[in-house]
Amino acid sequence: MKLAKAIALIGLLAMTGVLIYGFTIGDFSSDGAKIIANPWGIVSLVDLYVGFALFSCWIVFREKALVPSIIWVALMMILGFWAGALYTFLALQSSGGDWKKFWYGKRA
Repeated sequence: MKLAKAIALIGLLAMTGVLIYGFTIGDFSSDGAKIIANPWGIVSLVDLYVGFALFSCWIVFREKALVPSIIWVALMMILGFWAGALYTFLALQSSGGDWKKFWYGKRA
């Protein structure tokens, strides 16, 4: 579980850094237009959002309550795997070292 926490925390820090970089240096509409114009850019976006949707299914299953589920899914769709890394880290922290509680959350 320590390794999983480390990976989630490293992912969260890496995503924080690249999001700050992207928002401060990049031009979202100009850069986004280039991605959409490229067939592999479209493939990457579809791949990314399929991943968001699948991860969101786990969040909804694990949370059981509607409001937290909606908030976390919205964060996933807006902030991507930054939210996924944060959610994973928090789930690992709250599981108390129990993998079943980590995977099943309130359903464990």
